[in-house]
Order: sequence, then C-alpha cells, then structure tokens
Amino acid sequence: MKKTLVILALAMFSFANAQKGTYLVSGNVSFWSNKDSNQASESKFDNFNFSPKVGYQFKDNWTVGVETGFSSSKNKYTYQENESNNQERITKNFSAGAFVRYSKSLSQMFLLYADLGAGYKNLKETNTNSFSSTTTFDGFYMSFAPGLFLNIKNNFGLNFGIGGLTYSNIKSNQNNASDSNFYFNFGQSFNIGISKNF
Repeated sequence: MKKTLVILALAMFSFANAQKGTYLVSGNVSFWSNKDSNQASESKFDNFNFSPKVGYQFKDNWTVGVETGFSSSKNKYTYQENESNNQERITKNFSAGAFVRYSKSLSQMFLLYADLGAGYKNLKETNTNSFSSTTTFDGFYMSFAPGLFLNIKNNFGLNFGIGGLTYSNIKSNQNNASDSNFYFNFGQSFNIGISKNF
C-alpha cells in the first residue's frame, strides 16, 4: 500500500519589484517521500529539490537573471527473503543557467508571469546492490514555466504555478549512453508560495 509520508512544498518564494531597475530573488524548495510495502518487500523513495534565482528588472515587465537547481533522490528496495537482492539508487541533479521573465499586471490584485530558462545540466547516479557503480552525465536543459501572483496586501502575496515544459539532453561521461527527456506537466501539477514586491 502506497503511503505518502511527507509532502513539503515552499514553492517560488520571491522578492521582486514590478518596476524597471529593481532586483528579483526567488526560489523553489520541496521535499517528498513515499513508502510502499508488502510481506515480501519494501520500497522507499525520497526527493529533495532547491532551485534559487537572482534577476534584474532591466525594463518594465522584463527581468533577466541567473538560475541554479539542485535535487537529490533516493530509491531503496528491501527484500525480506533475500537481502542480497537489496538495491539502492541515489540520483543527484545540478543545473546552472540563465532565465528571462515577462510579467503582465491584470489588476491591482493579479499579475501573470512566465519564465523561460536554459543552461547546463549535470546528473550523477549511484546504484548499489551486490556491487556499487556510479555514472555521471552532462548536457543542457530548456524550460518554460508560467505562473500567477496574487497581491494580498502592500505587494505581499502568493505565487501559484501549474507546471510547464522542460527539455533536457545529457550524455554519459563513462560511455556513449545518452538521454533526451521532454517533460510536459502543464495543468498536471500545482505549487504555491509567497512573494513580496518592493
């Protein structure tokens, strides 16, 4: 039976100004854990993600800046009858790149924005069973993420994200293995955070 143990999402906390010549600091922090078990085996999955951004609003409605991301996930499979079959996979992702944001005020309460980003991506995967092996990948990513800002009081409010588009292409440093991934979750995921414009 699948059980979600912890879901913690502090998404897109940001401090920004909607006028030219100001700075934006934002980020995404999340943790997710899941456990599956039966009489013969048990599996556990943990995931942590942190993605900060720093930008400069060079023109009204337009912001350009740098973004980074770090995520770590751990899959562990435990077998009751045969412990030699126990497996563990640890995956670490790192990315660094640039982004541009366009924002449009709908009213004093609502503001729409969209982020377009691209940059370098690194992945390190370690598998452990009867022996341990590590594979590293390097490549690039591109992403598009729209959102909505709700101004509650004095430019303090909430950010809402509903997914977006992500494409990545990475290649192994140990062999010729490569992986291309197109991820579309627009309208399929939801995150909420806090924001302060000043």
